[in-house]
Amino acid sequence: MESKNQESGSLKKATLGAGCFWCVEAVFQQVEGIVAVESGYTGGKVKNPTYREVCSGLTGHAEVAQITYNPNVISFEDLLEIFWKTHDPTTLNKQGADMGTQYRSAIFYHDDEQKEIAEKYKQELDQAKIFDDRIVTEISPLKEYYKAEDYHQNYYNQNSAQPYCSYVVRPKVEKVRRLFADRLQTK
Repeated sequence: MESKNQESGSLKKATLGAGCFWCVEAVFQQVEGIVAVESGYTGGKVKNPTYREVCSGLTGHAEVAQITYNPNVISFEDLLEIFWKTHDPTTLNKQGADMGTQYRSAIFYHDDEQKEIAEKYKQELDQAKIFDDRIVTEISPLKEYYKAEDYHQNYYNQNSAQPYCSYVVRPKVEKVRRLFADRLQTK
């Protein structure tokens, strides 16, 4: 029997940067309709960068989560709603204490439809003044994507007692559980 997450052969991908990829991965792993979440790097100028290189800020890459989802269960707009509400899209190259271009708020679109939806959504949020400051989220085409090292995959679930996970990741996971209780996976 196929799960609700896999009932369609037409899965799609979204690539989002909202600070540390451990946070983004952990948030979206909770959501119904998400088939897989992978931490990686994109938006830079170096081929096959390492975590150390990305953290230097010299490669131009953002830490991102590449999300494989079932559009029959969750829409790209729904993913963006979660994205906007679980990080601060108004701080340039910064999320909390994490600073650097690798932590920028970014949507790396896979096709023209995603680009149009992301740009329209961002404009509507700015016009409605949902946030105190203007949204600085980058909206760019996905070019080269590189999977992060294996130890970054499923990080929160394997390291939830680690201090960064306790103080930074867990509050975001709890926020998504609180704000989107009706959209969470049932286990």
